[in-house]
Amino acid sequence: MKVAVLVTCINDALFPDTGKSVFRLLRRLGVEADFPAGQTCCAQPMVNTGYLDEAVPVVRSFVAAFEGYDAIVTPSGSCAGSVRHQHSIVARRAGDPRLAEGAPKVYELSEFLVDVLGVTDVDAYFPHRATYHPTCHSLRMLGVGDKPLRLLRNVRGLDLVELPAAEECCGFGGTFAVKNAETSTAMGADKARHVRDTGAEVLVAGDNSCLLHIGGLLSRERSGVRVMHLADVLASTEEDA
Repeated sequence: MKVAVLVTCINDALFPDTGKSVFRLLRRLGVEADFPAGQTCCAQPMVNTGYLDEAVPVVRSFVAAFEGYDAIVTPSGSCAGSVRHQHSIVARRAGDPRLAEGAPKVYELSEFLVDVLGVTDVDAYFPHRATYHPTCHSLRMLGVGDKPLRLLRNVRGLDLVELPAAEECCGFGGTFAVKNAETSTAMGADKARHVRDTGAEVLVAGDNSCLLHIGGLLSRERSGVRVMHLADVLASTEEDA
């Protein structure tokens, strides 16, 4: 199976270590994945804000970058959801069905690990008390269900505690946080409060965009809680402790 990694814009720009964690994790599981250098944005910002015509060349670049791969793995439920559900909208807009060709091959990280590789124990070690936030797109658009939790429950040393009101949105929502800043902040404050209530040292999620939002609030509150992407936890070993 020929596998590529869609690192995503936000990880490339702000969280490069998460991309590195994905490659370390996949290699540990015997998957030699590629990083297509031509990859850019998945076009989600354009589609979400109604710029469908502007999204066409971006999606065209995506298809070209990932042509020939059997699976495309991404550490983002948001970007995976965008490709799988929005590229067909752009394809119809452009009258070019080829623009939706990459959609069925895209997997959010936990989907790929559990559904494609068939593993729930990735031999990770992370001796900390943590809680998990299921991001909206992974939960509602992709339906990943409990796959991330199944992976986390098999991490040695991890004390995983339940997050109250876990399925409530954190309030980020990309451009939503800009257009509706007060509502976004209020939603994020509720999420941060629930995280603090768990007594966890670490908040884990599958999207760094959501963690950026929640982590900012937790930091300003001087909560002492840090945030980590699911990939970074799963890639951790005893050598990292």
